[in-house]
Amino acid sequence: MIIRRSQDRGQARFGWLDSRHTFSFGHYYDSRHMGFGNLRVINQDVVKPGAGFDTHGHRDMEILSFVVRGGLEHKDSIGTGSVIVPGDIQRMTAGTGIMHSEFNHSREEPVEFLQVWIQPETRGLTPGYEQKSFEDAFRERSLPLVVSRDGREGSLTIHQDVNIYAGRIHEPEFRLGLGVGRQAWVQVIDGSLSLEGQTLQAGDGAALTDTQQLHFREAEGAQLLVFDLKAA
Repeated sequence: MIIRRSQDRGQARFGWLDSRHTFSFGHYYDSRHMGFGNLRVINQDVVKPGAGFDTHGHRDMEILSFVVRGGLEHKDSIGTGSVIVPGDIQRMTAGTGIMHSEFNHSREEPVEFLQVWIQPETRGLTPGYEQKSFEDAFRERSLPLVVSRDGREGSLTIHQDVNIYAGRIHEPEFRLGLGVGRQAWVQVIDGSLSLEGQTLQAGDGAALTDTQQLHFREAEGAQLLVFDLKAA
């Protein structure tokens, strides 16, 4: 297991934006941290009230947004307009090209969200958008499946062999099984837990290879994302 500590992440501050980059992104470059398998970006963004990202474009990437607090207003060139709130997850397929903007929906409170980029298995896809509330699933069980290639168990679909589990852990110990020939990235959003004898806190990430099960200890209340990816 290789740990990426919160304080070691890249950082960008623009007055209206405080962003932490787990992997190289924008003006932050580190050849040791270019991604993990098909996982290319994990940015933790805090945007001030009334501010946001003006219309800009993306191509050939699967882009996911997980709102931690506040509301994120989304508009795009395929006609989608929505506000993403905690409990919602958004998946946008950039494909052949899509333009979109993201703004803090509130004029009073900041919005905090994680933006994730995953490289698709096919280039030149038709742009698409999907958004769903998992609030009930998050409340009822620990780390439900929220994104998968085949959309099973009510998850969002993604054009890559990846399973994403999200939410909080409701018990002191929790085990999550992976398939044969898989690897995992664990990103802690809130709280703390023990994994492989190491304590992970909010903002920390961990890469695990050659394992078929994640065993979380001292984990009750911790909020996290788990990426179950095919091995490189």
